[in-house]
Amino acid sequence: MPTGYISIGSNIDQDLHIPNSLKALQQHFGKLTLSSVYESAAVGFEGDPFYNLIVGFESDLTAKAVAQIFRDIELAHGRTRNSQKFSARTLDLDLILYGDLVLSDGRLQIPRDEIEHYAFVLEPLAEIAPRLKHPIKHLDYATLWQAFDKTNLQQQRITPNWPLTV
Repeated sequence: MPTGYISIGSNIDQDLHIPNSLKALQQHFGKLTLSSVYESAAVGFEGDPFYNLIVGFESDLTAKAVAQIFRDIELAHGRTRNSQKFSARTLDLDLILYGDLVLSDGRLQIPRDEIEHYAFVLEPLAEIAPRLKHPIKHLDYATLWQAFDKTNLQQQRITPNWPLTV
């Protein structure tokens, strides 16, 4: 059964939407592995800071079926499908890895490019899966995080107002 990794982000009512999404994810996938929560500046637009984390899970569903579950959870939390890429959002769930799958099918891209480009994805991924290797780069995430340019890093690990257990 493949292990998948979800990037979760929110900058609207984070203390409501993220814990509720974790409960929904647990209902679908059972045991979850959670990174710390990171507060990071909005990227690509002016807006409130985001809370971000990475969640690991196991599933025997197809990547498309998993992505559909994520879309359903997003919509249940007020996400609209017509929102711009760089905008405020109640909830953003992205399947960034799924076993060693490499896939580019419309909007579904695995592994997601965001892994290598955004600290808010790479740092928490390196935290919970440091020795896991990127399916294309063949470097582990701890190595990728170590090499990441942190010059203008605008994020910090935080303790949220909700428990990091589900």
